[in-house]
Amino acid sequence: MGQNLIKEQLQGVNLFLIGMMGSGKSTVGPLLAEQLGYRFFDADVLIERVAGKAIADIFAEDGEDTFRDLETEVLGHLAAQTRSVIATGGGVVLRRQNWSYLHHGLVIWLDGSLELLLARLQGDEGRPLLQVENLEERLGDLITQRQPLYAQADLRFPLQPDQDPPAIAAELLAIIPGLLKPQCSAEQN
Repeated sequence: MGQNLIKEQLQGVNLFLIGMMGSGKSTVGPLLAEQLGYRFFDADVLIERVAGKAIADIFAEDGEDTFRDLETEVLGHLAAQTRSVIATGGGVVLRRQNWSYLHHGLVIWLDGSLELLLARLQGDEGRPLLQVENLEERLGDLITQRQPLYAQADLRFPLQPDQDPPAIAAELLAIIPGLLKPQCSAEQN
């Protein structure tokens, strides 16, 4: 299916990418946006701009609650946009209010296994929630906590270890039309 037809069917609806840190939201997002002629926003980058400091510093100096407040504020502004692909932070699903914003668009869960995420995040010192002795245990706990919330997405996209970002974006673009309500489905039945 051509990109023009997908764009027409989307009618400017935003795509929100959710999932654990390391799932590739910030990498796949710009590829989707480019294919659709949409803008791309990385919520974490915008949070850093609003706060005037890195996320790690927000956590260290102000605490996770302050970060989550900023995350909700930024998401509210992004949800008011149209024709955007938005990469959210991994914990965006923890607040019910955030879901009211996410439901303004199509929510896509990039679902990575513990093994895949562990391989991608090993040695990453920029993520405050992962500064622990046992990374595997911490990631497992976060996945267990968040998985039921991620499952509320419109689409669960299981990531494969050998998939590169362009292949993921292409596959998502092939799936998205099936998630949209056809304009004339009532007439066909």
